[in-house]
Amino acid sequence: MICLDTLAAYYVQEAKKEKNKETKKEMFTKATQLFTMADKIIMYDQNHLLGRAYFCLLEGDKIDQADAQFNFVLAQSGNNIPALLGKACISFNKKDYKGALAYYKKALRTNPNCPAAVRLGMGHCFAKLGKDEKAKLAFERALQLDPYCTGAMVGLAIIELSSKKPDAIKTGVQLLSKAYSIDNSNPMVLNHLSNHFFFKKDYTKVQHLALHAFHGTEVEAMQAESCYQMARAFHVQNDYDQAFQYYYQATQFASPGFILPYFGLGQMYIARGDTNNAAVCFEKVLKAMPGNYETMKILGSLYSNSEDMEKKETAKSHLKKVTEQYPDDVEAWIELAGILEQTDVQAALSAYGTASRLLKEKVGADVPPEILNNVGALHSRLGNLNEAKKFYEASLNRAQTEGEHDESYYNAISVTTNYNLARLYEATSEFDLADKLYKNILREHPNYVDCYLRLGCMARDRGQIYEASDWYKEALQINQDHPDAWSLIGNLHLAKQEWGPGQKKFERILKQPSTANDSYSLLALGNVWLQTLHQPTKDKSKEKRHQDRALALYKQVLRQDSRNLYAANGIGCILAHKGFQREARDIFSQVREATADVADVWLNLAHSYVEQKQYVAAIQMYENCLKKFFRHHNVEVLLYLARAYYLSGKLKECRHILIKARHIAPNDTILLFNASLVQQKLATVILKAEKSPLKVVLSAVGELENAQRNFQWLSHHGDRMKYDLAWAQSEARQCQDLLSQAQYHVTRARKIDEQEQEMRRKQEEEKESIRKKKEEEERLKKEESEKQQKVMLEKRANFREATKNLLVFSQGDMEMKEKKAKKKRGRETGEIYSSGSGSEVEDQERAKKEPKKRKKEAGEKKARRPAQRKKKQVDPDAHLSAKQRRKIKSKAIISSSDEDSDSDVDKLKISEDIERDEKSGNESEKEASAEESAQSSAEEQNDSDDEKKRDEDDESGDEKEKSNDESGDEKETVEKSDQESGDEKENAEKSDEESGDEKESVEKSDQESEDEKVEKSDQDSDNEETKEHESDDEKDETKEENEESEKDESDGERMEAESGDESGDEKEDKHESGSEEETSGNRKRELSSDNENNEEEGETPKKKSKQLASSSESDEE
Repeated sequence: MICLDTLAAYYVQEAKKEKNKETKKEMFTKATQLFTMADKIIMYDQNHLLGRAYFCLLEGDKIDQADAQFNFVLAQSGNNIPALLGKACISFNKKDYKGALAYYKKALRTNPNCPAAVRLGMGHCFAKLGKDEKAKLAFERALQLDPYCTGAMVGLAIIELSSKKPDAIKTGVQLLSKAYSIDNSNPMVLNHLSNHFFFKKDYTKVQHLALHAFHGTEVEAMQAESCYQMARAFHVQNDYDQAFQYYYQATQFASPGFILPYFGLGQMYIARGDTNNAAVCFEKVLKAMPGNYETMKILGSLYSNSEDMEKKETAKSHLKKVTEQYPDDVEAWIELAGILEQTDVQAALSAYGTASRLLKEKVGADVPPEILNNVGALHSRLGNLNEAKKFYEASLNRAQTEGEHDESYYNAISVTTNYNLARLYEATSEFDLADKLYKNILREHPNYVDCYLRLGCMARDRGQIYEASDWYKEALQINQDHPDAWSLIGNLHLAKQEWGPGQKKFERILKQPSTANDSYSLLALGNVWLQTLHQPTKDKSKEKRHQDRALALYKQVLRQDSRNLYAANGIGCILAHKGFQREARDIFSQVREATADVADVWLNLAHSYVEQKQYVAAIQMYENCLKKFFRHHNVEVLLYLARAYYLSGKLKECRHILIKARHIAPNDTILLFNASLVQQKLATVILKAEKSPLKVVLSAVGELENAQRNFQWLSHHGDRMKYDLAWAQSEARQCQDLLSQAQYHVTRARKIDEQEQEMRRKQEEEKESIRKKKEEEERLKKEESEKQQKVMLEKRANFREATKNLLVFSQGDMEMKEKKAKKKRGRETGEIYSSGSGSEVEDQERAKKEPKKRKKEAGEKKARRPAQRKKKQVDPDAHLSAKQRRKIKSKAIISSSDEDSDSDVDKLKISEDIERDEKSGNESEKEASAEESAQSSAEEQNDSDDEKKRDEDDESGDEKEKSNDESGDEKETVEKSDQESGDEKENAEKSDEESGDEKESVEKSDQESEDEKVEKSDQDSDNEETKEHESDDEKDETKEENEESEKDESDGERMEAESGDESGDEKEDKHESGSEEETSGNRKRELSSDNENNEEEGETPKKKSKQLASSSESDEE
């Protein structure tokens, strides 16, 4: 068994060294036989299993069998070093670098004296794990153990070269050279040396070393590396065929992670013009290395020229990423602008602007004429014609300047720029300049077909159809199969509604192999079949065939270009003709959402609304289409709009639209026929309406006669290709029948009109009579109001005159009363005062100069109270006249001293019951009583003694006794009374304002009582005034004063008696009022003075009458 295993191991070693595949295969077969024979002896021997496992590893395709055998050995002996190393190799090949490193470490721990190969394996694992420092240590240790270990030398060389430092690169090259000197057949050493010589541009050595490496190994990864090195050398030497061969062979041997051969192979495909395979190669590179700058740039350039929209979008995405990563890449900006020209003109302009700026700033070069021409073309597409002209002229100048270096190239650029400039002149309606430029180009370049086509288009736009056809034929003489020339000729036939000849021209284009799938021609044929559906026919099967043919052509276009809007629009038309209006409208709506620049879509959508009887939406769509797409009124669209109005029943609007169309195309018989038909319909409606006015009926008859004449003319001179002449004749007869019935309608309308006029006349008469009656009523009402106003003014004047008389009497009475009071005080004090010395100021000064008296004893005051109570039973008013009774406003207490009759003066104090006025709430009564009490207190207060007032202040605690005997300090009382009288005055003014609104209600409520009293008092006062005036005339002043003084004395005695009796009953009220009694006299005096001032200034009659009323009420009380 040992012999068999040893012999098998020998064959394995020889096979490893053998270069010939056949010999190697024979040796492997012998080794297999020997191992099989050994299996029959002892199958589970460890050495046998290890030898067989390594043999499986060497074969390369039996790794699983080797792994199973290694596991079996390790299960029996866990520290078996050969088994551990075998497991490490298997893990490394499976890219389990950590597992392989663990097996190597275990083997090293088991036997620290392992050979250098173990350290070499550990170094490779560390390198794969990215631990270059540990890998370097492992390789160095391997070299220490075995100075001739080429694998360690190569590993160290790679690490040194990867550092990109000059010294390290030098060290790496030296290590590779040393390894080559040790083993010149090592493929790994040969490949790295060939890579080194490639950068030294020694391409011969590169090819020699790489070729030896390729033949010196059977490992496909190393063979791929060798092929790649040779391909690069041939690529640099412009030997693209050899480079293509080795690049391709490298891709066959390379692992999925080795993508460099694909990058070179893609470049070779580009050189050969095979962009599709080139894109496939670069896609593989980009998949392995996402975001690679060079790959994205190349793919963007490849896809930018593709007709597939998805690939163009991919190219745009790649180039945007490139410009984001490297904003200074001029080529990327130019490529991106070229892609954006077709989709986003503004973005393309921006990209060209960036490229131009980079050329000037970064590169320091002038902008080439190609870019200037492209920028001008973009401005022209945007409508910036002035800017476009500037760039075209700049491009021409630049091409002329650069033409010195390469005349043919820049001359070609100038021709293109001149052609674009001529197109610009067409857009600006400078047709002479455009014609001149086109013909100049043709003189220099007679084969420039586009110039012939543009000259033909200019002639066509001028209406010179035959001249346009000649120019198109000139283009066909240069190129018989030019699709644009045949398309333009076909369009000329279709414009003249020559469907057959036009159809043949487009079919000829489709017969050519290069234009067999031309979308424009397919669409044109589909439109031809669609137009046949608009012709009236009774053959339904023929109509269905035409629909199917048109639908098939539109579908074919959509299969080639799924975004073709015109094909989708055509399919919508076919569905509408088949009766699927809802589906057709949905298609039209989607097409309009995709683009709003196609007028046909708007019109078809409006037609769909009409078929669905949505006339309002259809009319709106037609009008929007006219505003958006047609500068002037389009007859065809106006005809569609008139039809919508006609179907919706708006005949007047329909007639208006048709008249407008007739002004645009007066010779169009279709418009004349439709206008006459609408006139007939409108006249019929008017005549049948029973309430039509006479004027409208006569106008309808006139229009009916006009329609009859038009139909009669159309029946003989109309266009037979557009409508049936017999139809016009039938309509003319119908108009004649309506005209024969028109007389009846006119008579009926005239009768109705006369009735309406008669009714209108009667209504006008009624209106006139009502107006006059109303004016008369207003006049009478106005006169009545004027009379009432005049009467009111007279009453007011009379009342004012009467009030003036009352005021004169009241003022005289007050003056007389004041004189009597002064005389009385003079008699009591023993002094005589003249009429001029009786002012209040002098009285107050006199009162201050009088000696102050001591206060009286309380016993004397109490002794007088019983006598005063006894006097209460006497009626003091029994012997008074009515006038004197009215003058009594309040009650007063008159007290006199029993001691010292020669020196003492009678004291008089008058107080008013204010509590009664506050409870009643009647502001007028309160004001009147306050005025009267103020007058009386003003007369009596000056007689009071200062000493008595001081005594009254000292005895303020006993308010009952003070109210009868003492009056207090006059100064303090005057000051307090002044303040309180000021407040009372303000309250009186406020009460006047508040009572202003209540005067009418108070006068109405008390009308029966107060008015009678006022009238009675007025009569009495008038009588008294008359008597007093008579007595004044008869008697002298002295006698009158004596009599009045005597009366006043008797009145004072009665009032003293009455107040004395009353004071006992009012003790409780006086106890509550307290300080108010002391200041009431001064307050009333000021109110009285205010009233006198008001009387002098002339108060209103209402206020004066109110005072009179309040005085009469106080008399009653």
